[in-house]
Amino acid sequence: MPHRKSEITEQELNDLLSLIKQVYGYDFTGYSKASLLRRFQKVMDDAKMKTAYDLRFYLTNDRKHFDWFLQTVTVNVTEMFRDPGFYKAVREKVIQRLATYPIIKIWHAGCSTGEEVFSMAILLHEAGLLERTKIYATDINPANLEKAKKGIMPLQQMKDYTFNYQQSGGNRDFADYYTARYNGALIRKELRDNIVFAQHNLVTDGMFNEFQLICCRNVLIYFEKELQNRVISLFEESLSSLGYLALGIKESLLFTEVRNKFEPVDLKNKIFRKKQ
Repeated sequence: MPHRKSEITEQELNDLLSLIKQVYGYDFTGYSKASLLRRFQKVMDDAKMKTAYDLRFYLTNDRKHFDWFLQTVTVNVTEMFRDPGFYKAVREKVIQRLATYPIIKIWHAGCSTGEEVFSMAILLHEAGLLERTKIYATDINPANLEKAKKGIMPLQQMKDYTFNYQQSGGNRDFADYYTARYNGALIRKELRDNIVFAQHNLVTDGMFNEFQLICCRNVLIYFEKELQNRVISLFEESLSSLGYLALGIKESLLFTEVRNKFEPVDLKNKIFRKKQ
């Protein structure tokens, strides 16, 4: 009879989180426990591990294994012009305000493999603002950043991305923004030139610039309330007066300590503006 794998317990999860923090410097302690348990279990299932002890051994003894683990545990669900209504709202309610700044600085926090960053670059290009914009795209996962720097999307996704772009109010030929190469679509160099990709951990790292727009969409849903609060406070500190904050559709400022420092610009699309 085959040995049945055991479900990971919360205590085992806490022990593993301590190990990861101690050995690799990644702090996942403020993440949603339910979400982490699911993702750690997935790592064990994918690697055909039977117990949390196996996972502990695996993480302790091989950095390459940890890199694979990090790729599996960090959520990398993304697409170009994801939630087209959000990008339409940015076009209509944010872009013209950004145009009043001589230099525009934007932070994409939790940028994953870059799809949403390139989408923003296209909006700015179409508004004639990209040349005076610097976009800082950060993520906890170095493998995501390496992929994003290359600017290569799967070619088979371009049909869906074109549809998203059109739904967001785009009316140009989307194919002009990339070059098809074999099975990949390379995003045009001039769209990538003003993007700085860098590693940044929202849990442990602080502010590093002042921004007119911060986008952090569909990241906070994986955090416990206390960490959400800390991260939103970091964003509030990092925004210039009257700067914009964009969150994911299922995210909110409602339970954060700094909620009164923001006013809604588009509640449906979770765009807020820092009060003067």
